[in-house]
Amino acid sequence: IGPLVQAVVPVKDDGKVVGLVSAGITTAKVGGTANQQLPLLLMAAAVGLALATGGTALVSRRLLRQTHGLGPHEMTRMYEHHDAVLHAVREGVLIVGGEGRLLLANDEAHRLLDLPADAEGRHVLDLSLPADTAGLLASGRVATDEVHRVKDRLLAVNQRPTDIQGGPPGSVATLRDSTELRALSGRAEAARERLDMLYDATVGIGTSLDVTRTAEELAELSVPRFADFATVDLFDAVLSGGQPEAATTLRRTALSGIREDAPLYKVGERIPLVDSAPQARGIGSGRAVLEALLAEATGWRAQDLERSAQVIEYGIHSLIAVPLRVGDLVLGTVSFWRSDKPEPFDTEEVALAEELVTRAAVSIDNARRYTREHTMAVTLQRSLLPRRLPEQDALDIAYKYLPAQAGVGGDWFDVLPLSGARVALVVGDVVGHGLHAAATMGRLRTAVHNFSALDLPPDELLALLDELVARIDQDEAEESGNSPVTGATCLYAVYDPVSRLCTIARAGHPPPALIHPDGSVEYPDVPAGPPLGLGG
Repeated sequence: IGPLVQAVVPVKDDGKVVGLVSAGITTAKVGGTANQQLPLLLMAAAVGLALATGGTALVSRRLLRQTHGLGPHEMTRMYEHHDAVLHAVREGVLIVGGEGRLLLANDEAHRLLDLPADAEGRHVLDLSLPADTAGLLASGRVATDEVHRVKDRLLAVNQRPTDIQGGPPGSVATLRDSTELRALSGRAEAARERLDMLYDATVGIGTSLDVTRTAEELAELSVPRFADFATVDLFDAVLSGGQPEAATTLRRTALSGIREDAPLYKVGERIPLVDSAPQARGIGSGRAVLEALLAEATGWRAQDLERSAQVIEYGIHSLIAVPLRVGDLVLGTVSFWRSDKPEPFDTEEVALAEELVTRAAVSIDNARRYTREHTMAVTLQRSLLPRRLPEQDALDIAYKYLPAQAGVGGDWFDVLPLSGARVALVVGDVVGHGLHAAATMGRLRTAVHNFSALDLPPDELLALLDELVARIDQDEAEESGNSPVTGATCLYAVYDPVSRLCTIARAGHPPPALIHPDGSVEYPDVPAGPPLGLGG
């Protein structure tokens, strides 16, 4: 029957072969069957090949579209380039999946957030981040420059979702360290505030020519913008307008603070100057002295052991003592104290304190000079006014002299006995204030005394006085700083008890008031001439 293809299977009983089963087919029959199925097999193979070729083409086209036509080598280079850029940027970059797991973090993100090496793949809530930062990353919500504190850093966080344009669910976040920028901004803001304070010092200190009030303005301006407490201590001679001399004590002139119960010397108290104290050291060196930690300032504590202990216990912990000086002239000292603000004073604040006190010192010295001149003018004026009324029987005379509060002027009066029991009454006013006005008033008063001895009518006497004033102005025309005498006024009246007549002439001065026995007041119609010096 020809060659066979035969299969044999043994038959076993208890593990022993007891027989064989054999089946076979001739090779001729196998070949015939295969030949009958060959067209079908070839057709199936062709269809499979066509499908494989089409699928490969479709996949290839999609891959080319996704990779922009880049080959394996170019794709490898591009990946390496993008990875290098990702880790080289100075901003932290995070990619978080839709389920809140960290998919990618560049090197800067690891540094800024202090992420563990195995952070990728873990949920952001499990990375030991601050609660608000982890919550933002897990939420995927939009964020723009949100400031988050992570340990000692201030991070500006921006976040956007990745599925806006059909991308995978999740979000991408960028982190920027803004700690230094905010520190610079803080310093710039502090510098602006200091400039504002110096400007306010320029316009707000020295509004009056009073030493005490000027010192108070300095202390009030400093609290609380610069210090929690500020004190101004001056030498006694400065308060009276004198030249300060070496002394062992100061006078507390001004005190301003955020509270009123601080155990500092009160206004008016004397303060001993101990050589080791920062105030005395500042006066000696001419520079500000910083005691950053008062608890360790043995020199300051030696000034008053009991009071210094109370000050430290109260919470005052830092001090800047600045000498109050104009050129080589030391007027006193200014102390700035800090309690509520925990940071001690620093060197930048020392420079600000010196600038502030320097500006205030000019105003205090101007007030001191004015006080001295005012005191001298008052003394001169009082010495030139009548000390007592002359004896005469024609009139009962009473007087009251009240100088203006703004300053010492040239107002004056006089009572002059004349021949024939007559009496001259004089009232005058010199333009201006201060020493020059007082001195000019004395010259005019002396001139009226001399002219009255000529026994002239009031109008003729004022005419002579007018010529004198014109000559005085002409003589002093080349001198600077002196107010003109022209414009001075005068009223001259002569009462004759025999005729019971009063003759009055006035040069620019207001008319007299006549008070009748019933209390009514009348202003006599006295012709007015021009002020003295105008040729009236």
